[in-house]
Amino acid sequence: MSRVYLRELIPADAGRVAVLLTASRAFLEPWDPDRPESFFTAEGQREVIAAGVAERDAGTSWSFGIFEQGTDQMAGRIALSSIVRGAWQNANVGYWVAEERNGRGYASEALGGVVSFAFDRLQLHRVQAAIMPRNVASIRVVEKNGFRREGLAERYLLIGGRWEDHAIYAVTREDRTES
Repeated sequence: MSRVYLRELIPADAGRVAVLLTASRAFLEPWDPDRPESFFTAEGQREVIAAGVAERDAGTSWSFGIFEQGTDQMAGRIALSSIVRGAWQNANVGYWVAEERNGRGYASEALGGVVSFAFDRLQLHRVQAAIMPRNVASIRVVEKNGFRREGLAERYLLIGGRWEDHAIYAVTREDRTES
């Protein structure tokens, strides 16, 4: 039985997201790009969610809240972004779970759900994640979901004022049907 469910974020979720982000800010900071202060406010999150809805309508992104079964408490967020059609049929995936709910397997379950959504509903062929090599917990999340390491993207994202390398992990539709 799943301990979490995914639900598309709506503007009314902005306050919940802002509270979670603020409470987990120091915990998430080593892994996240630098953000303006407004990002951590309800208004800033309303803007992020509205942009996500517009990107969904354009077919380039899908963003979900991760919620606990039974309590309906928000535990984090997961998104498919940079969706490319044509010959590639690919999306990037990114996720975070609040510090207070970390280590419970929520990210692993959410990733499994969003990969199924990508392959079954969106009919994508590939989902990829970029992870800092020292983020062992996140690497465990993708590996539990059948992602394989494909290479290293040097100086990939600006995080904490430094250009950080990221390992690229991916899973394809065939990987899911072969296992």
